[in-house]
Amino acid sequence: MTPEEFRKAGYEVVDWIADYLARTRDYPVLPDMSPGDLAARLPQSAPESGEPMERILDDYRKLVVPAVTHWNHPNFYAYFSVSGSPPGILGEMLAAALNVNGMLWKSCPAATELEQVTLGWLRQWMGLPEEFFGVIHDTASANTLHSIAAARELAEPEAHATGGSGRLTLYTSEQAHSSVEKGAIVAGIGQKNVRKIPVDDAFRLRADVLGKLIEEDLAAGKKPFCVVATAGTTSTTSVDPLEEMAGIAAQYGLWLHVDAAYGGPVSILPEFRRLFAGLERADSIVTNPHKWMFTPLDCSVLYTRRPDILKRAFSLVPEYLKTAEDSQAVNLMDYGVSLGRRFRALKLWFVMRYYGREGVCRILRQHIAWAQELRAAIQADPRFEICAPTPFSVVCFRLQASDAENQSLMDRVNRTGKIFMSHTALHGRIVLRLAIGNIGTTREDVMEAWELVRKTAG
Repeated sequence: MTPEEFRKAGYEVVDWIADYLARTRDYPVLPDMSPGDLAARLPQSAPESGEPMERILDDYRKLVVPAVTHWNHPNFYAYFSVSGSPPGILGEMLAAALNVNGMLWKSCPAATELEQVTLGWLRQWMGLPEEFFGVIHDTASANTLHSIAAARELAEPEAHATGGSGRLTLYTSEQAHSSVEKGAIVAGIGQKNVRKIPVDDAFRLRADVLGKLIEEDLAAGKKPFCVVATAGTTSTTSVDPLEEMAGIAAQYGLWLHVDAAYGGPVSILPEFRRLFAGLERADSIVTNPHKWMFTPLDCSVLYTRRPDILKRAFSLVPEYLKTAEDSQAVNLMDYGVSLGRRFRALKLWFVMRYYGREGVCRILRQHIAWAQELRAAIQADPRFEICAPTPFSVVCFRLQASDAENQSLMDRVNRTGKIFMSHTALHGRIVLRLAIGNIGTTREDVMEAWELVRKTAG
């Protein structure tokens, strides 16, 4: 492809992106299709000869886009809403053009040093002490695995070579994300050695039960080694009692990991800092700028006060990766499983510089305020009930009817293509979730979404 051909196609792509961001509401959030529909419309073999970009882009518009679930849609309220903001998209484009591998400092000094500086900025915004070292990986699931592996390294350094004693025990909330159990499985802890702690009426881990279970496991010959708290649970966005859990972890010498993948950005807001008291005592923290800080997927940040332990758990340097700068430089490959590392910090740097702390705080406050307004509107309708506290921007509610009727209501709403929301289970009942978080969402969008749910309920 010549520079002229690239420029022509590139202008066309950028124009399409700009139009898409301006008119995302014109698309149905969910595509009207069945499994296999797109595959049936695509050739079963790759072309023998190259095809012109005009044809490829035309097929993108005609075949791919109609099959997309539009996560970047202002009316995407399922799971945790995400945003690919314009500055983040531009940063992603430039990262793709550079196409560096930031495994070593020498392999790309810019990728390594910009990542450290940018994560220093974010650490300051979150009010974390300077001792926290940050590194970017793809997702919170990977960062939770890394944290569990570091906790194992601290508790049983010999596990590096032997696989460990098999007595290690991990503690987390019954509302914790499934990635905690997956991380324990992959790290060799075993699912049966994950203790799920019950929660209180606000779906927060019960610290009193945590302490009791640790004592029981010690008496039974187990080896407690790690506690995973959540600051913004997936189902309800509840925040576990971090200060109490930090005290218990310190008392028993356990690694404390905090999953703040969703809730972490809220700690930037001074008025919400109280909910995160104790976060600064964690050994590791994960937060996802690709969830609620307007950075395109994927960009998940792992902070740790114990980078030496994290490095000890993962550093394995063959001769072909040794450099003369190793004793002075930070080589980010030493702090995780992946050797290849994309230049993810570039897009986060773009986002933080473009919006600034003030801009990020303004958008977060709006989302939280609209969630409270939505909660009040739902409470005013006697057909519905609120099913959990609303600390941040996710509202959990249900029709006062059977699970089947709630499932039907959600399905009918989603089939309209106007909005997309998801569900969870609380106290054994189906509960609908409406998660506000896209940078393009407005108050009017949220109220119209509620009106659609209300009218669909009949």
